[in-house]
Amino acid sequence: MTDVAAAGRKVLVLNGPNLGRLGSREPDVYGATTFADLVADCEKTGAELGFDVEVRQTDDEAELVGWLHEAADQKTPVILNPAAFTHYSYALRDACAQRTAPLIEIHISNPAAREEFRHTSVVAAVASGTIAGFGLDSYRLALRALTQLES
Repeated sequence: MTDVAAAGRKVLVLNGPNLGRLGSREPDVYGATTFADLVADCEKTGAELGFDVEVRQTDDEAELVGWLHEAADQKTPVILNPAAFTHYSYALRDACAQRTAPLIEIHISNPAAREEFRHTSVVAAVASGTIAGFGLDSYRLALRALTQLES
């Protein structure tokens, strides 16, 4: 077991704009699972892997940047779904670049298979890796990936 997967290691699962509307927002793209369901699933999967998972969501770029600073200061691994901020938020990119533990960028849909403006991620270059296109399984896959990453 790596340092990241040490028993009870805190992991932040951070979500950007509109993800609090899962279940009602574009169900053809994002599915019918609600944000509350996502939180419960992340907490359950994390516990099975020995993580203490805290899931947060905000529509506010500054709040998300603050959470990333908190994670960097506490050396906390992050799973980040930056949502629309993925494509243009250099403030978010710069906060991710300050990471002191693994950071996995995730997406429910596959941005490369969607509109052209979604094809570029300003976060990807400073993340440990990216998981996209597996629906809510993207979160589970990211939690499992953390067990293999060194901090």
